[in-house]
Amino acid sequence: MTGDLPAVPGVLSARELRRTAETIAATQEPDGAIPWFTGGHTDPWDHIESAMALTVAGMWTQAREAYIWSAKTQRDDGSWPMQIRAGLIENHDADANFCAYLATGVLHALTVTGDTDFAAELWPTVRAGIDFVLGLQRGEHGEIHWSAGESGTSGEALLTGCSSIHHSLGCAVTLAERMGDPRPDWVLARRRLGHALRHHPEAFLDKSRYSMDWYYPVLGGALRGEAARARIARHWDEFVVADLGIRCVSDAPWVTGAETCELVLALDAIDDTARATTLFAAMQHLRDSDGSYWTGLVFTDGKRWPEERTTWTAAAVILAADALSRTTAANGIFRDALAD
Repeated sequence: MTGDLPAVPGVLSARELRRTAETIAATQEPDGAIPWFTGGHTDPWDHIESAMALTVAGMWTQAREAYIWSAKTQRDDGSWPMQIRAGLIENHDADANFCAYLATGVLHALTVTGDTDFAAELWPTVRAGIDFVLGLQRGEHGEIHWSAGESGTSGEALLTGCSSIHHSLGCAVTLAERMGDPRPDWVLARRRLGHALRHHPEAFLDKSRYSMDWYYPVLGGALRGEAARARIARHWDEFVVADLGIRCVSDAPWVTGAETCELVLALDAIDDTARATTLFAAMQHLRDSDGSYWTGLVFTDGKRWPEERTTWTAAAVILAADALSRTTAANGIFRDALAD
């Protein structure tokens, strides 16, 4: 693990990135959980995103504690509660995407640090989480129901969530091979999910007003090449606001930092580096003087909304900076997604 920190010249220096990571670490609770903000709730997906950012910033001790928290809070069925606050469960249901994302985080950590022993320690947790998620692959075309609770599954699939799961499954397959525990059933499940994402839009709830449904099939690796470029082009004017970032939803004058940085990662994955860098620079108006990032801006009145500086927004900034700068060994965690 080197000491180099990502920097995007003229946009974000290595020192500024480190300060952003410190704001994430300052939010981390004694048990290792990383909530949205101090006093806020923790969800298993954003928690992992923050752990990945801490790893990029060289704060491996804190990142390690975050991953250990994930292992300690996993339930017997391989799932995690959807929402926890100060150690208390606020929502007992499980989100399939949340439960899959640890695979992405552990592969990212292994790639950056080379700590095979720690990856092996976390491997049973990753394996149980993925098996839980694939138990929800009940759709006709290979889609995965987005949640499960005491009353059963949601019975519905989300395009964004399934796109993220598609990526996590690729990471899980790679981890399985590196751990000497290959899972060909996971390969087949990912292939089915990728087919659904590419060819069966009717299998998913219509959330097309959300920008995530636009770019996540690209970010998650289900689309590459001309199909990915065409999808990005189709809705560019609908979501991108010049000099500010991208809208969270198409019908509201609200740009958000995390979604903008995720689009940066998606563009980077299809070699659209120039526009990715332009968007990364555009969203820096959300940076606060302490290095944290506001979640979004209502650009018609210039007000930040919600009035929260979220760890997951800061984390998305750090991961985008790493991808653009090609700094850590895991800078291509999204760009290099496995082909189906």
